[in-house]
Amino acid sequence: MHRSLIALALATTAITPAFAQADVIGSGVLPSTAAHSQTRPINFATTAPTSGALVILMRNATLPTNVVDAATAQALNAAIASAKFEGKEGSSLSLRGIGNYARILLSGVGEEGDRIAHVRNASGKAAQDLRDEGQPITITGGLNQDEAAAAALGYAMGQYRFDRYKTVDRKTPPTNPVTIISNEAGSAEALWKSRHAALAEGVALSRDLAAEPANVIYPETFVERVRAAFGNTANVKIEVLDEPMMRKLGMGTILGVGQGSRRPSRMMIVEYRGAGDGAPLAMVGKGITFDSGGMSLKPGAGMWEMKSDMSGAASIMGAVLSLAKSKASVNVIGVAALSENMPGGNAQRPGDVVRTMSGKTIEVLNTDAEGRLVMADANEYVVAHKKPAALVNMATLTGAIVSALNDEYAGLFSRDDTLAAAVTAAGATTGEDVWRMPLHKNYLDDMKSDIADIKNVVEGGGPGAGLGATFVGFFVDKNIPWAHIDIAGVNWADRSGPVTPKGASGWGVQLLDALARNWK
Repeated sequence: MHRSLIALALATTAITPAFAQADVIGSGVLPSTAAHSQTRPINFATTAPTSGALVILMRNATLPTNVVDAATAQALNAAIASAKFEGKEGSSLSLRGIGNYARILLSGVGEEGDRIAHVRNASGKAAQDLRDEGQPITITGGLNQDEAAAAALGYAMGQYRFDRYKTVDRKTPPTNPVTIISNEAGSAEALWKSRHAALAEGVALSRDLAAEPANVIYPETFVERVRAAFGNTANVKIEVLDEPMMRKLGMGTILGVGQGSRRPSRMMIVEYRGAGDGAPLAMVGKGITFDSGGMSLKPGAGMWEMKSDMSGAASIMGAVLSLAKSKASVNVIGVAALSENMPGGNAQRPGDVVRTMSGKTIEVLNTDAEGRLVMADANEYVVAHKKPAALVNMATLTGAIVSALNDEYAGLFSRDDTLAAAVTAAGATTGEDVWRMPLHKNYLDDMKSDIADIKNVVEGGGPGAGLGATFVGFFVDKNIPWAHIDIAGVNWADRSGPVTPKGASGWGVQLLDALARNWK
């Protein structure tokens, strides 16, 4: 070989190991190290300032007493009459040039229905309407302690933003404080800090996890984010099962889903004990950090949305965070079954047979029905090792539930009427509504496999959401109260709602928080 060629070969050999792509998962370059822009701090007071931006919560067309001075009230009453504003729930009227205020927003809460919920929603909508308002903001309207705390919660959820990847022409939103006015300001602030602030933090955690791209949040980093969120919170125990530990336990279903990815699977168990030694409420969530469909590859259009296929696990972790940080008198266990479903050279194939840690066998007819597989092992693990009083699953499980319920409801499936009623009540209280769907006994017959105990889909259609729920429930002891909530239609908001800016919704955190506090 020519001397120059030998030298080139030696040089290439010397530098190759330092740049070998095989040593790097992903690009090795994070898309950003920035944080989200800051949100407005929330304060409480008994009297309102006479300038800035003012939000007045209105029950009807009559201006609440003592919220503004006489001259401003006269101008507002004239504007209300001219606009025929009636204060109906969800309505609003924006005004400028009145008194010393930069802007006055009249926000209707109505006279009927759940006033707490209406106050929360009106405040969340105001946060979005006033996002770019460069003034301090005041919210008033004759609010008592509970209403003022609800206003703070609504504003906190409504002002959420996910903007850490914006770099071109990025504008920093104003961070002047928002102040909630109430004659019971002290007790309202105590309620906010002891209860509602933690709930807002749990919702934000769920939204952040679901909104992050899959090159940032994958099983290992999901675990890191959740650990950081809990920090040193009292009475919390965190366990994480890695792949060698799951192999030792015989968890073939969660490992099978992740075997086509270079991102190793994890099972994260977060236990909070705030009520002594009683049996806990277990909550198990689907944590597919990206779902390509595996070998049963999804169409390319819209596949990006599968970065949020771990929303069930994210909301469960957000709910446990809320309960723990607010020192709720409950015992709960949150389980995130974490895998990335990719079509790599080692991916499982349609037709493969896998087994769970209990020894039950599954014929995998479609690798895109993977969420139910990871939850099979997670359900069996939490039942065997934690002995829960009841178990609730939450997952973006099926497109069929979207066809049935759109984005107005999540689908509820349960073998236990008492638990189903508790879930329904929690949803009604928090505005995260569920609709109970059937679990017919014939569904299990439809899912019988010719060569294994059960198959993961029924080819040719059928009641997909009910069949998926039946599969998930197959891995839960029939003596344990069990419910499954399919959130495939509600985990992502294509348009803004009262307390939900467009994007990851954090749906389920409030429902699970309320369920845990009231479940007996």
